[in-house]
Amino acid sequence: MSLSSVEVKLASAGGIVNILRGIDLAVAEGETVGIIGPSGSGKSTLLMVTAGLERPTAGRIVVAGVELGGLDEDGLARFRRDHVGIVFQSFHLIQTMSALENVAIPLELAGRADAFDRARAALDAVGLARRTDHYPGQLSGGEQQRVALARAFVTGPRLLLADEPTGNLDGATGEQVIELMFDLRRQYGTTLVLITHDPALAARTDRVIRLADGRIVADERRPALRAAG
Repeated sequence: MSLSSVEVKLASAGGIVNILRGIDLAVAEGETVGIIGPSGSGKSTLLMVTAGLERPTAGRIVVAGVELGGLDEDGLARFRRDHVGIVFQSFHLIQTMSALENVAIPLELAGRADAFDRARAALDAVGLARRTDHYPGQLSGGEQQRVALARAFVTGPRLLLADEPTGNLDGATGEQVIELMFDLRRQYGTTLVLITHDPALAARTDRVIRLADGRIVADERRPALRAAG
């Protein structure tokens, strides 16, 4: 994936607000990247434009060989379905659907006849083989995030975007979810972009990028981080 001169500006009562200011970022296939920075630095907006959930004001974004600027809303939805998995802090499960149904959604949208078989296998892979018929309200926070991980990986995405995936979990549960996420990423060879407020978690990635005031102010690869430690 690559972002070239990406800007996001929003109009407000006080004038134009610059959320992202000329972001240039290239991430190699299979690389893991941690994005850190203070609140309001543009981390979540960076994820949103990379996923095609928000359009940049200026710049060019290419993910999995697809230039997002050339896609309409339907095209962006298909792009996400085929190439991108997303895990949010707040799970984003459909409360009226079982765990199995939640995981099967992207496969059903793609017209896969084996959607439910693949969804069952994905839930088994995250340790929830016995919870397929449970609804989100019947699952713990950690179990709900495992369902979200299963849904994110079930299509074999080229890119996984994770926005504070342990933010609503206690320490021990969050650690289990992170271990599972990294294990699945290795199995699939998926590129991972992880947004986190936790520098220790970010340091587990190949590369740590720090944002401040909508700009990249540091870009360190793991050997440099180890040397600094």
